[in-house]
Amino acid sequence: MNIGYVILSICILILFACAPTKVKVYPRETPPAKTMPDKTSSESISKEKTFSETTASQKDTPEKGALRKPPSEKTPKEEIPTVIPFLEKTYDETVSEWKSYQDVVKWMENNYSVDRKRFEGKPPMSRSPSETFQLRSGIDIDAAIFLKETLNRINSSYQAQIVVLVIRPNIFNRYVCSFKKDDKLFIMNYGTPYKEIAGVHGPYNSLEEYKEFYEKHNPTKRVIEGIIYLR
Repeated sequence: MNIGYVILSICILILFACAPTKVKVYPRETPPAKTMPDKTSSESISKEKTFSETTASQKDTPEKGALRKPPSEKTPKEEIPTVIPFLEKTYDETVSEWKSYQDVVKWMENNYSVDRKRFEGKPPMSRSPSETFQLRSGIDIDAAIFLKETLNRINSSYQAQIVVLVIRPNIFNRYVCSFKKDDKLFIMNYGTPYKEIAGVHGPYNSLEEYKEFYEKHNPTKRVIEGIIYLR
């Protein structure tokens, strides 16, 4: 055997024996990193919370200058002022302000109405002028009495009188009121339900002329047996 070859082999073996052995080291398992909240999201949530709390606080807080009522205090009830009813003038007070028969006509046409029920049955008791003024209704005799009294209070020269129309057969008499103006005769009839014969009529020279007018225009076509002044 070649000595040189043997020496070479021994050297090679010694060289491999002295070479460092490499050991593969595996990395240790790293625990998952903790997730940190996003700074932007955190600030957004904080701002929303602050806005919500501020809004709720503003709802509960009265506006500047407004007085906030304690929770336990009840709102006082509003006081309703007492209305004093208007007191209408009396018959005497009203008539004292009238100047002519035209004031009477105006009041009768705007206020007086015929009470048809009083025509039924037996002839009713007549009313005084003040009662008629207060009730503003009645029948022919009520209106005639009211007109006579009122016209004579306004001006005695009217010489107002109640006129009776005697009607036959089997029917009640009818009553109207006459007055004079410029030596002429006028008739007021506001106690009838018939427009054809209601109102102021004239001038006439006598009651007979009015009798003819009444018979001609009365829709019931009753015959007037006589026409006279009520004494």
